[in-house]
Amino acid sequence: MSDIKCKLLVIGAGPGGYVCAIRAGQLGIDTVIVDRQPPGGTCLNVGCIPSKALIHAADEFYNIAHASDGNLGITVAAPEIDLGKTVAWKDQIVQRLNSGVAGLLKKAKVQFVAGNARFVDGKTVTVQTDDGEKRFRAENVVIATGSAPIELPFLPFGGDILSSTDALALSQVPKSMVVVGGGYIGLEIGTAFAKLGAKVTIIEATGQILPQYDSALTKPVTQRLKKLGIEVQLNTKAQGYAKGLLQTDKGDIPADKVLVAVGRRPRTDSVGIEELSLSMDGAFIDVNSACQSSMRGIYAIGDVTGEPMLAHRAMAQGEMVAERLAGHKISWDKRCIPAVCFTDPEIVTCGVLPGELEDSKVAEFPFIANSRAMTTEREDGFIRVVARANDDAIMGIQAVGAGVSELSAAFTLAIEMGATLQDIAATIHAHPTRSEGFQEAALSALGKSLHI
Repeated sequence: MSDIKCKLLVIGAGPGGYVCAIRAGQLGIDTVIVDRQPPGGTCLNVGCIPSKALIHAADEFYNIAHASDGNLGITVAAPEIDLGKTVAWKDQIVQRLNSGVAGLLKKAKVQFVAGNARFVDGKTVTVQTDDGEKRFRAENVVIATGSAPIELPFLPFGGDILSSTDALALSQVPKSMVVVGGGYIGLEIGTAFAKLGAKVTIIEATGQILPQYDSALTKPVTQRLKKLGIEVQLNTKAQGYAKGLLQTDKGDIPADKVLVAVGRRPRTDSVGIEELSLSMDGAFIDVNSACQSSMRGIYAIGDVTGEPMLAHRAMAQGEMVAERLAGHKISWDKRCIPAVCFTDPEIVTCGVLPGELEDSKVAEFPFIANSRAMTTEREDGFIRVVARANDDAIMGIQAVGAGVSELSAAFTLAIEMGATLQDIAATIHAHPTRSEGFQEAALSALGKSLHI
């Protein structure tokens, strides 16, 4: 078998991998990208995009079903959901995006190879394709294989035990669902199915849902879960499943389906990294600030390098690696990576949290005092700013509320551009919008509140 030579081989065509390959191709680097599934990775095919499509469909269904309950004077008949048709619509979106990414790779003159890649050594990778095995010899290799759902030994995936991937492919709404894990994946999918009519129970082993967020941010989510009829059992551990019952240390819970969402693990076991002398950080590949591993010419980006496991982090890493391979002096500042939880209401965090600065100014503006929130009947939540006390530089922004994910870019930009409280307070924000809460929070931190 003769080796196929290239300057760059990217293993994994998820957000990090395909962005790295596209930018490398645009910069004139001879690039090959390998993945066993269509371009887009977990995020596009079975993760971020499909889940947001399901969340949108569930929101629309719930709003129609409960339109008669509000004060808007709307009366509607009870709606019905054809989940199979919804899933087909979701699949069409995925296919459109698959085609779009494939087209961008082709435009950048990147060769896409469908198959399973495995290291032979630090420069050689074999790929098992439908047409047989191919062997690549690359000057540089980027490992961008992403992550996979963690499987519990006493709740193995299959049948009525679902991974997030399985849950997003259901063709019927189950009568009852128990979600094991109160993190963002479990809450997003569990909330969607509750809005579609399932009886949903969420169990969490710790004493708080969304343990990575502070209690002020999670309180509106907890209140909304209760309003939606979702039961939350904290400090509860799953033990097994039999005869339609999820067994826990607090008793059995009826469940037609069980969604296990207890986190994700790096997907490195199938690519043969044991053939390499890589330094590891636990289960993750240890990399430096340039995403270089301990082996020359081997890079790693995205979920395989640890937290935060975010698609946009992987994208930023991938673009940086491509630029550096082209000889450009570029660095990547990871001080402010926005994190968005698409729960109901949504949560956004950027930069530092209260308490992480020794001397800071912290202020919040509640949406209950925001006119746009009132006119959309969603007044829950707030926007919070965290600034350095000595110069008023904004170092952190957090928000919880309906639709606040769309404010994440403004929050991140403010921190990246070095904005101060005075900068945001002096910026004219459109009225009536939720974004006014950002200005009001800055004014509050300066002791100049207008609307609270």
